[in-house]
Amino acid sequence: MNIYRKYVPRYWLPFSVAILCVAGESGCDLLGPAFMAHIINDGIEKNALGQVYRWGLCMLAATAAGALFAVIRNIISSVVSQHFGADLRYDLFDKILHFSQQSVDRFEPGSLITRMTNDVNQVMNFVNSLMRIFFKAPLTCIGSMILASMLNLRLSLIIYAVILCVGLLLFISMKLSYPRYSMLQKSMDALNTRIDEYLTGIRLVKAFGTYRSEVDKFSSDNTDLYRKNVHAQIIITFFTPLLTLATGCGIILVLYTGSRMFTQGTIRPGEISAFVIYMGQILQSLLKITNVFNNFVRTSASSKRISEIFSAPSDFETADSICGPSGMGNSHVPSSSTATALSFSNVTFAYPEGSGKPALHDISFTVPQGGSLAVIGPTGSGKSTLAWLLIRLYDPDAGTITVHGQNIKGMDVHDLRRSIALVPQESMLFSGTARSNLVWGNSTADAETLTAALHTAGADFITERDKSLDMLLGSGGVNLSGGQKQRLSIARALIKGGQILVLDDATSALDAITESHVRKAILAQKTRMSVIFITQRCSTAMAADRIFVLENGECCGYGTHKELMQNCSIYRDIYDSQLGGIQYGTN
Repeated sequence: MNIYRKYVPRYWLPFSVAILCVAGESGCDLLGPAFMAHIINDGIEKNALGQVYRWGLCMLAATAAGALFAVIRNIISSVVSQHFGADLRYDLFDKILHFSQQSVDRFEPGSLITRMTNDVNQVMNFVNSLMRIFFKAPLTCIGSMILASMLNLRLSLIIYAVILCVGLLLFISMKLSYPRYSMLQKSMDALNTRIDEYLTGIRLVKAFGTYRSEVDKFSSDNTDLYRKNVHAQIIITFFTPLLTLATGCGIILVLYTGSRMFTQGTIRPGEISAFVIYMGQILQSLLKITNVFNNFVRTSASSKRISEIFSAPSDFETADSICGPSGMGNSHVPSSSTATALSFSNVTFAYPEGSGKPALHDISFTVPQGGSLAVIGPTGSGKSTLAWLLIRLYDPDAGTITVHGQNIKGMDVHDLRRSIALVPQESMLFSGTARSNLVWGNSTADAETLTAALHTAGADFITERDKSLDMLLGSGGVNLSGGQKQRLSIARALIKGGQILVLDDATSALDAITESHVRKAILAQKTRMSVIFITQRCSTAMAADRIFVLENGECCGYGTHKELMQNCSIYRDIYDSQLGGIQYGTN
């Protein structure tokens, strides 16, 4: 379990104290049978009441000391395990935030939730039991064996036979349990994913009236989880009584053999009594060890799943060791005085987990500083892929992308993304106030900046509402319409700032008049930023300085509206299907 290596140095001191307390507690428990033997042999058998009091007080003192050690151990183990769980959850969340896009595509949301909750709790409980039980049970078991052997070697052979039998049963139990617990965690992933999908698409479920279908799907996943849980638990349920039976048979053999040895005069009653107590301690220790190993099997599956998150590829953290077209190796964003704001040069890219067919093939275009570009094309033509490559969610398989003359692979990824304001297709707002959403990318924005951005994005409706910027938004902005969410998303991007603004079909939910006002207001700010419209609307594309036409990931046209109407049949088809017969002015 490699995940523990990272955290052991943080907790070695309290962990060591807990182990010392466990050792002290085990030692006190082991003294009990020895004192009992003295009480019987030296006190009761000889009718010496003073010896009974003497050894009884010793036993009472050992029990009190053991209780004190146990209290200290329990407090330390609880505190350490809770700190461990909190640190592990924090590190997992931090890792997920820095996932590469490939990692995001690999893990389903439901699986990540299960790993951060159920799996972390399983590991945390194991750490707790490790400090409370795991070390005590072996110490008590080994100590009981040693002391029992010192009392009578012949009877101790029975103990060795019982332990050998229990060890074999434990090995078989672990071999059978581990794969079942792995399948159990996967079933839990599927159930959480089902719940996450339903909660995300609850409006669509209501609109289509597919309640029964969703219930049937949930019932299927729930039943599968139930069955996997039963299959995993049945191993423990079956083997635990066998372990108890094996140890019980050992106690019977001790009593039978001890009684015969007593009649022969080779053993005293106190030794038999101590032996029975030692056997009881060994039984309890073996049962605890069994529970710990069963817990270990389940924790192994959880630890492996957590390790998969930590070992997943992270996002690009720093500049790659390359030299861009301008010979750049530094990670700062150049000043906006550079003539070219953005350039794609012979870029080819295929999604890592896709069909292998390039989503973009040999794409080249430039956007001057303060200029605007519209990217238009049919659905699935690769328009949004351009935005993902620009902010380095993925790297192209071939070709180069430069921002202000510098290859983006030679830039620090955080500096790159700070220089680009992106409004994605799906407007994502977070639970909280309107203000907290607007300043998400620029926490220092003042009231004047917020007001100007809201006006530019056509989101003045926020200031007209009760509580204005302090109005509460539900998760995902559920108390806003689609068009309102898009306008808030645009305002958030404007407040963030940057030298390049990318609008990825960000006005699709707006009516034509509102969209026109927003577009004109944004283009009026071209002096301080370059604008890229990724759109399916010709009316939006026509407002840009240049239009780039995509189909099946390939360039089919590049130029002004007038040039494309003359030279690009695909663009003419899009124009005719949307605006046929309507004459628009050209830029």
